[in-house]
Amino acid sequence: MTKSKSLATSLLSLSAAALLAVSAAAGATAAPASPQAPSPQDGGQVASQSVDSTSAANYWTADRMRAAVPGDVLASKALQRGNASPAAAVEKGSSTKIAGKAGNGKPAPLHADESPVSHIGKVFFTLGGSNYVCSGNSVVSTNKSTVSTAGHCINEGPGAFATNFIFVPAYLDGAAPYGKWAAKALYAPTQWSSAGDMQYDTGFAVVSPLNGQSLADVVGASGVQFNAARGLTYKSYGYPAAAPFDGSSLVSCTGPASNDPYNPQFQSQGIPCDMTGGSSGGPWFIGTSSAGYQNSINSYGYGSRSQVMYGPYWGSVIQQAYSSASSAN
Repeated sequence: MTKSKSLATSLLSLSAAALLAVSAAAGATAAPASPQAPSPQDGGQVASQSVDSTSAANYWTADRMRAAVPGDVLASKALQRGNASPAAAVEKGSSTKIAGKAGNGKPAPLHADESPVSHIGKVFFTLGGSNYVCSGNSVVSTNKSTVSTAGHCINEGPGAFATNFIFVPAYLDGAAPYGKWAAKALYAPTQWSSAGDMQYDTGFAVVSPLNGQSLADVVGASGVQFNAARGLTYKSYGYPAAAPFDGSSLVSCTGPASNDPYNPQFQSQGIPCDMTGGSSGGPWFIGTSSAGYQNSINSYGYGSRSQVMYGPYWGSVIQQAYSSASSAN
């Protein structure tokens, strides 16, 4: 940890893109791994919270959506609390694919502007009395109502679950062409909700039907894959809101994944990307389009001008959180 600790002192300006980590280097490396964090061998219990979906959509006016704070601030806070994965933790499991539907996109070297994709959108929520914005994606599920995002966009890690959580698919310049889908339940690995373990920074929201229809029937749903090989090529999407972006439209990054050299205990992989805060929780697809299987999310980066976006490895623990959300009523 010596290397990352010295680096940390120069990373306190956590780029918005560092969705989670500007202070990842500073906070996470300055403290030892939490002894309270459950290990993958525990079976990866799942934490969940029912939330009131009756008034969430009305709560999110255009002004509130514009004023929402990028969610990387929450990731930074979790890291500052000194939460980190035990260095020995390694995910194991057989490769699992669950087929679904996805849209199309086009590759880019660092980032590229994208037209809206029906199943990718922005998520808005309240935590600790403040309003935040992240990104999310509709994923294939038994209930046809499941949205993936970052763990820090679901739960403080550790701490309270979000309220007023909505998903706005294909968001563009304030428009919600498919409506505002309010969450009725939120799910995250207990390793995140009780210990803020960066290795498991993924969460899932189950949204209520809208106008009598389920989310996946309206916007489609991405296939998902768990326990995949490492070092694959990915295309990630998100709605970065910090300069030079304004959060008004979808952005993508494409490239091969490599391990985080500064905090290897997180088991994260990074791809070339300069997205900033607000893109937290945006989906990573295996391959070079949004038609691939989702296999991670935008989690964190290092520095005010981060050139790499890191995402958690989707292994058996995150798969269990997904399965719980996917099968929820």
